[in-house]
Amino acid sequence: MGESPPNPAVQNVERFAITPARTPQDLNLSFQSFQKELRSLPGKYSPEAGGEILLARSQGGEPIGCVALRSLNGEGCCEMKRLYVAPAGRGLGLGKALVNAIIKVASESKYRTMRLDTLPTMTAALALYGKLGFVETEAYYETPIAGTRFLVKEL
Repeated sequence: MGESPPNPAVQNVERFAITPARTPQDLNLSFQSFQKELRSLPGKYSPEAGGEILLARSQGGEPIGCVALRSLNGEGCCEMKRLYVAPAGRGLGLGKALVNAIIKVASESKYRTMRLDTLPTMTAALALYGKLGFVETEAYYETPIAGTRFLVKEL
């Protein structure tokens, strides 16, 4: 009786691992000022609601990044949310790995379209999204933040 088979959702990369976040301990993240949302997790990001939260950890087990997915309008469309890479995870390709991992989750969940929003000051993120096939689209919600950019990708 050996070890259990590896979880296929776990993505191991040289300097970090990306896994689904399922417990409150996994979600003990203090960055990005979204404590209220954290208290309600998994909420709209739960697999039962058509969502997912992925957490990246360093080789030492420290959280260094995350990304989430939620259903949007229930018509085969989802939204990528909360992409964040902590300073300790920057320069490792973690942002790209997180985006690719959540795109894979969305595709496997039978979503056909992924949307996201970001600010024009997020130049590295905008460049990454463009390289991964996201294109600008019309606003899909009203925002009080001037200059918000809306992107979409067919999956």
